[in-house]
Amino acid sequence: MSTDGRAPVRVWGVGALVQAIGDHLQVRFSGSVVRGEISGFTRAASGHGYFTLKDEHGNASLRCAMFRRALSQVDFSPAEGMLVEARGNLAVYEARGELQLVVDGLQRAGAGALFEQFLRLKARLEAEGLFEPDAKQAIPRLPRRIAVVTSLGAAALRDVLATLRRRSPQVEVVLAPCLVQGSEAPAQIVQALIDVQRAHRQGVSIDAVIVCRGGGSMEDLWAFNDERVVRAVAACPLPVISGVGHETDVTLTDFAADLRAPTPTAAAELVSIDQQSALAGLAAIERHLQHRLMQRLDGLAQRLDQAANRLARPAQALGAHRQQVGLLAHRLGAAGADHVRWARQGLPALEDRLARALQNQTHRSGQRLEAFAGRLHALDPQRVLERGYTWLSDEHGLAITRAHGAQPGQLVKGVMADGELRMRVLDEGPGVPE
Repeated sequence: MSTDGRAPVRVWGVGALVQAIGDHLQVRFSGSVVRGEISGFTRAASGHGYFTLKDEHGNASLRCAMFRRALSQVDFSPAEGMLVEARGNLAVYEARGELQLVVDGLQRAGAGALFEQFLRLKARLEAEGLFEPDAKQAIPRLPRRIAVVTSLGAAALRDVLATLRRRSPQVEVVLAPCLVQGSEAPAQIVQALIDVQRAHRQGVSIDAVIVCRGGGSMEDLWAFNDERVVRAVAACPLPVISGVGHETDVTLTDFAADLRAPTPTAAAELVSIDQQSALAGLAAIERHLQHRLMQRLDGLAQRLDQAANRLARPAQALGAHRQQVGLLAHRLGAAGADHVRWARQGLPALEDRLARALQNQTHRSGQRLEAFAGRLHALDPQRVLERGYTWLSDEHGLAITRAHGAQPGQLVKGVMADGELRMRVLDEGPGVPE
């Protein structure tokens, strides 16, 4: 603790400080790729490799450790002075407090440009949505026919066929041969996928497609990073399993496929079900069904016994039914009497309401009748004639409403309030202005 008023200074233990530094470096520099020349490479009896990476100009060095599993995936023999790119995580070797790179991938430095190209293409295709998880198709659990896209001479094909024969010998395999390495490989892989889809449309039902080849350097696997191949795999309407390379190898085809397998053998295992396991599962289901069936039969047998016991004493059953019928009849009679009583109680009120309604309706009807009679009386033509008007018509009984509608010498009948006049038109006088 500080005695001069300043904040207390933390005192680190050596191990704690070294561990804290190591943790910070591991987080800050996770997945780093370091380019340099190999110096002092040694392989321990455990299979682990140790070496130093030196700057190409000799200005700096970095100790490296590569464990046996990662070292076994390297497809070349690391040697003194070899220019490489090491991928791994920075750490601190606590026993000596030394900085070291724990390498999990090693390749010749010439592949660096390819890796940058790989990352650029991956970012572009990923932005287009080619690798979206929602677009992935489900792999069928029990396929009947599988297509394999690979080279006929590839060890990967032998591994796939051997695995399928061992696990699911009933599965039929359709081969779509193509090159899997070299400049002509991408076009052939795309054509092989097209051939598989054509066969499927023509009636050769295919449940899934395996695209595979063995491991190799990035240059060897580059055909499976070709944009044409990646797009063809993503657009394939059949489920595609990618089994390209070894576990540490990654291609863009892996991202585009519906399922990525670490090896060709694993691809065959993922798309097939082990026959022995399936048979054992079916046997277990059979035993379960038999057990449930016996339980059901036992339950039905008990119900049958109970029914037989009831039939053996019909008088008792009839007595119970007779008692129930009597109870229902009593309840029905009581309910009917209650309903009639309630109806009688409400009958005077209903009669009074009906009488009032009939009286109101009669009064309203009389008022409406008087109103109609008044309107008819007002519209009576006889009243109009009584006020001095005359209705004129020609010899055919057609009304004459205009002076110019009559001709000189024409016979006209005039209807007045107290009789009719027959007249002849002498002349048409001047009209009344409208």
